[in-house]
Amino acid sequence: MTLKSQFEQAKNKLSTLKNDPGNEVKLKIYALFKQSTQGPCNTPKPGMLDFVNKVKWDAWKSLGSLSQEDARQQYCDLIGSLVQAEGGSSTPVAAQPAGSSTAYNTLLVTTEDDITTIKLNRPAKKNAITTEMYNEIIAALEQAAKDDCVLTVFTGAGDFYCSGNDLTNFTKIPEGGVELMAKQGGELLRKYVKAYIDFPKPLVAVVNGPAVGVSVTVLGLFDLVYATERATFHTPFSQLGQSAEGCSSYTFPKLMGAAKASEMLLFNKKLTAVQACELGLVTEVFPDSTFQSEVWTRLKAYAKLPRNSLALSKQLIRSVEKDRLHAVNDAEVERLTERWTSDECFNAVMSFFQAKAKL
Repeated sequence: MTLKSQFEQAKNKLSTLKNDPGNEVKLKIYALFKQSTQGPCNTPKPGMLDFVNKVKWDAWKSLGSLSQEDARQQYCDLIGSLVQAEGGSSTPVAAQPAGSSTAYNTLLVTTEDDITTIKLNRPAKKNAITTEMYNEIIAALEQAAKDDCVLTVFTGAGDFYCSGNDLTNFTKIPEGGVELMAKQGGELLRKYVKAYIDFPKPLVAVVNGPAVGVSVTVLGLFDLVYATERATFHTPFSQLGQSAEGCSSYTFPKLMGAAKASEMLLFNKKLTAVQACELGLVTEVFPDSTFQSEVWTRLKAYAKLPRNSLALSKQLIRSVEKDRLHAVNDAEVERLTERWTSDECFNAVMSFFQAKAKL
């Protein structure tokens, strides 16, 4: 290939990169990420034929002396707008709980056969938990604690149980800045986990698919956890610069031993359903083809047991360590609040979005 043809090829590719609206957005994301993590561009300009890196360099350089804080805010605003554009804020599907005037946008709450079922209902987003969903789950648990049902069941709509926190929660920085966001997030998490600790009736997780993050950590607060054989359990906290929550820093070592708990909570090991059952996190694993029928047949039989006997027996079991669970929750929230304000955490979350936007 002649030098002239190389220049022509590079010129055509540069034109494609610059004129494609999708690439333009990706370049903006890249530039804001670099500016927010490293500051203004001070690296040498790539060579003429290094067309991809040259376009990236130009996008970064165009931000000039924009401060890292302002670049972070613009980055978060851009990611938030993209999520909003693709419907990431959740598709409202209202459900009316029995005996309640409350309607939910992110949950389906139903009551049948003396069982209240709380179904996470953002299947297009793998049931990722938004701030709205946190508040609705708290409200649904408060309602279920007061109703006449014997059991309360959690499950997910679609193929996922829950993919954990919706990371766009980290892009919605209030006027008070990251510190206020972390404080508000910490208080919401404290209240959320407290709702599980204090729940007075038998609580059952029907894990219909992969589970990630906080949807896994709170399983130590459930009374039964039934899983399909294709479920997995993953707590990738250190990958995101964060730390454990849901009282898992206490319940996981207690259930599975310190070494196995560390593999999950520190080193991001993903468990199969069978492995999770062997370690005590899951009560029983069922074949995927018969999962729903077997589990619900069993739960309907349990729901025929005396209501007060079950509730009072659970409260006796929980009372032995209830104060400790609240103390663990407080300690975990305090640590996470510090983590959320750290550059390490923020950069890890932005790297996650950056990886999704690679040119």
